[in-house]
Amino acid sequence: MKIKVVILTTSFMFTTLTTAAAAPIYTFPVAGCTVTYGKYHHDYPATDIQAKKGCAFVSPVAGVIDEVALVDKWSGKTNKGADRGGLSVSIIGDDGNRYYGSHLSKIEAAIVPGYKVATGEKLGEIGSTGSARGTAPHLHFGISYPTEKGIWWVKRGVGLETKGKTSPWKYLQAWQTGKDLKPKVVTPATIPAEPKK
Repeated sequence: MKIKVVILTTSFMFTTLTTAAAAPIYTFPVAGCTVTYGKYHHDYPATDIQAKKGCAFVSPVAGVIDEVALVDKWSGKTNKGADRGGLSVSIIGDDGNRYYGSHLSKIEAAIVPGYKVATGEKLGEIGSTGSARGTAPHLHFGISYPTEKGIWWVKRGVGLETKGKTSPWKYLQAWQTGKDLKPKVVTPATIPAEPKK
């Protein structure tokens, strides 16, 4: 009888330790809602994740909040690139990559630059701010290399992998099924010039 108890106790402890060590590194950036998204985005490599207004935008990885836009400054008259995202949040992940979500309807009060976030922590809620005004709610999601503040054309999403043209689609697919797949971000020798559009 004592042998069975020892075996069961040892087995339980091993299972508990194994489960605790298997926490995910990455998670899908929209939680608790049905979503749709495509492989491609217009003009540059990013992804628009369609979801209902108010769905949770969560941190896809543990990291530190980089930039937060709490005011929707976008105007159709000027259509400034820096303002197109509306309410937005960017995170520098513990993996060294930057993750960006925009067009939010709300940003959580604790989400400020320098704040340490956990994988899956709520950052804000899906909306239609910025240049998405008047469209169906969605999360514009981009992955890039870190830069100095204000380099919006990199922050919104850059091409991934060796040729620098891959969108986040395959990573989103993996995270949605519970697989930890680290994005391969290509960092150029020099930051590209600000685009005209």
